[in-house]
Amino acid sequence: MPLWTLFGLRQGPATMPWPRAEGASGQVGVLGMPRFEPERCAPDCDACAAACPTDAITVAKESGGEQRLQVDYGRCVVCQLCVEACPSQAATASFDWAFGVRQRADLLLDPAAAPTAKRETGMERDGFRRSLHVRHVDAGSCNGCESELQALNNPFYNLHRLGIFFTPSPRFADLLLVTGPVTYAMREPLRRAYEAMAEPRWVMACGTCAVSGGVAAGGYACGNGLEGVLPVDLYLPGCPPNPAAIIEALLMFLDRVPQRVQGGRVAG
Repeated sequence: MPLWTLFGLRQGPATMPWPRAEGASGQVGVLGMPRFEPERCAPDCDACAAACPTDAITVAKESGGEQRLQVDYGRCVVCQLCVEACPSQAATASFDWAFGVRQRADLLLDPAAAPTAKRETGMERDGFRRSLHVRHVDAGSCNGCESELQALNNPFYNLHRLGIFFTPSPRFADLLLVTGPVTYAMREPLRRAYEAMAEPRWVMACGTCAVSGGVAAGGYACGNGLEGVLPVDLYLPGCPPNPAAIIEALLMFLDRVPQRVQGGRVAG
């Protein structure tokens, strides 16, 4: 018997039980989106907004002189600069890495607004709850998201066990997964890939760049991610989103796990 075979038998299965069973997702200690407690904000302080490199945080003054903090997690690159800059711990680090949503509005946090009710998707996906074929298109990414996508097929995450597969042809794909800020040069190839897909077809913006443009938004080479380019059915910000976040977002899209985020707030 080859030595590597014996070693594998002694080690046992390498694939984690999550999410089919309770257990670690492989992301213990991984920082996620920052949390905000605006009641702790110091008067006339906009340190977090000034530190944010993507304008994900805005501080506006109401007519009565009160400050109103608003956060767009779709622009957040999880750099934690707002946490470091905040003098009053109104912005704190968290482990909220699972941020997949079906509606772009659920990535907007307005602490002054009431929590949003659970939204119906309005999409029929009968027949896609147990199997999904994904076509990935790199639309100008830095390859950070691609590194995380590659990890999905390793023995630890083993995406195939969940009935989700990557396909090299858009003609066999149900979901078009897009990474990168969608450069002008990639818009036409991206549209062609989408048009080659059979109905029903869906689109996922994977990573902050695809959701909003990220740090490259509004630059000379691109616009604001998939905004105005293709209809998006699934948003997952992060720079980059980790493999477990991608898995959870895909399962949420298939209605196999609940959506954690509503109105910029994480349930639980």
